[in-house]
Amino acid sequence: MPTTLDKEILAAAIEGFEAQKTRLDARIAEIRQKLGGGSSEAPASSAAPAAGGKRRKMSAAARKRIADAQKKRWAAVRKESSAPASAKAEAPKTKRRLSAAGRKRIIEATKKRWAAVRAAAAKEAK
Repeated sequence: MPTTLDKEILAAAIEGFEAQKTRLDARIAEIRQKLGGGSSEAPASSAAPAAGGKRRKMSAAARKRIADAQKKRWAAVRKESSAPASAKAEAPKTKRRLSAAGRKRIIEATKKRWAAVRAAAAKEAK
């Protein structure tokens, strides 16, 4: 069971580590600024753009060209995938069906096999 002394020690440890983290972040920012002349502020997330940072803009014409090119690529992919499917549609295989006579022969053969199994079991039982 933690005592108040343990809680106080842990709280002090957290404060100490946070102070160290602040000093380290400041040193890292100084080094980054010397290296690349970038911002002195440490980035919050590498994926998120920096607040107030410049953002590239793409013209509407450029977006349209990219969209048209992507639509053209997808149309080509769909055309290739639909070509083999159309060949199958031209010559569909008919589904095989079991005739009544064939079904009757299978039933008779199954009954004959089970009769043999039962006869062998009865013979062993004697």
